[in-house]
Amino acid sequence: MKIITIFLLLALQANVCAKEPASERQTELLYLLKHDCGACHGMTLKGGLGPPLLPEVLATKPKELLFNTIFYGRMETAMPPWQNFLTPEEINWLLKQLLEGIDES
Repeated sequence: MKIITIFLLLALQANVCAKEPASERQTELLYLLKHDCGACHGMTLKGGLGPPLLPEVLATKPKELLFNTIFYGRMETAMPPWQNFLTPEEINWLLKQLLEGIDES
């Protein structure tokens, strides 16, 4: 378990140097965020079954916690793990979008 934690922390730190997903994949990730995540977190990400995913709410949470929540999900909640569908780089890119605020255009 320690090795996995170290790997994830290194992946988070590497985010600064990691290249962004290709433009087409970014479009797919934003669609996923607005529709799949929006199904529980609200279509405008202001909350629903799941908590809001707004910058002002997420800014108070450690990035490692946010990353792990997406990667592993949350046991005994409706939050599924996304590790089989998203790479660590894609999760970091999505977190960056959420923390900066999603453009509704």
